[in-house]
Amino acid sequence: MVRLSRILLPFVLAGLLAGVVLRQGRTQPNTFKRVAEGVWFREGDLKGKGHCNNIVIEMKDYCIVVDANFPSGAEECLADIKRAIGKPVKYVFDTHHHGDHAYGNPIWTRHGATTLAHKGVVEEMKRYEPKRWQEAAASREDCKKLNLPTAEPPKETFSGAKKVISDGSRTVEFHFFGWAHTRGDGFVYLPKEKILCTGDVVVNGPYNYMGDGNGANWPRVIERLQKLDVKTVLPGHGPPSDATLLERQKQFLLELRKAVQAAVKQKKKLEDLVTTEGTMKKTTIVLPERVQHFVGDFFPSQVEYTYKEITTGKPHGEILGGK
Repeated sequence: MVRLSRILLPFVLAGLLAGVVLRQGRTQPNTFKRVAEGVWFREGDLKGKGHCNNIVIEMKDYCIVVDANFPSGAEECLADIKRAIGKPVKYVFDTHHHGDHAYGNPIWTRHGATTLAHKGVVEEMKRYEPKRWQEAAASREDCKKLNLPTAEPPKETFSGAKKVISDGSRTVEFHFFGWAHTRGDGFVYLPKEKILCTGDVVVNGPYNYMGDGNGANWPRVIERLQKLDVKTVLPGHGPPSDATLLERQKQFLLELRKAVQAAVKQKKKLEDLVTTEGTMKKTTIVLPERVQHFVGDFFPSQVEYTYKEITTGKPHGEILGGK
């Protein structure tokens, strides 16, 4: 019995370590790692290159990629797929319209893939492009060298709440639950593996951008995600986690709104909550320690957007406008 225990101990420890890695998110940018059989996670170099995460799902004869990334991120992910998997990419799913998730579309379509998204992604592109693409091309060489007048929209869309792709070896579900981070937020769910790819509706760290969002509805969208049977969460930014990340992200949004709402009730003005020193914004709002994981450089802007939502009664994405 003792001898058997010694033999099994390394495997037990490996299993426990894998659980810790998922919970604490011990991965590194620019690494391409298998998180389940036939499911790969590539953590994007957000700080250095502005890249989002990519998830690659192996089907029998092809791959599905979650998020097109920026063009340079698309090229890096494509190289990893060729090296580690060797199957062609048939579909690339844009979780939303932001440049770090969709501006790489031309890279994938030029390699024969079909870009796919909820119809809300195309509608958001119509609302904000070509202005944002032109701004990106002026500051990013990977966008500039494509020499395109505007962002390339996804080639195929779905308009309902759900789309399913299955080839007999694996079932992949694409979901839409409403306006949270953007009007077109889409999710990828693997029911057998209990893996959820969240785009930027759920991130693992201080990466929440709320400018195009609907802060009031965002937690409700996460509640719908929580009704899925989820074991592993692969976020749009930051390392993988388990299902507890959904609740933690939701609580951050609720605590943010609660704190700003209290300030509004105290008749405080926006300038009482957010100030600018040089190029840096600062805020007097402080959130509980249990949600500090999500508080970072974006926080003063998150306070500002939330304040405007509460005082106008409109989602910030509507206040921001567009065409």
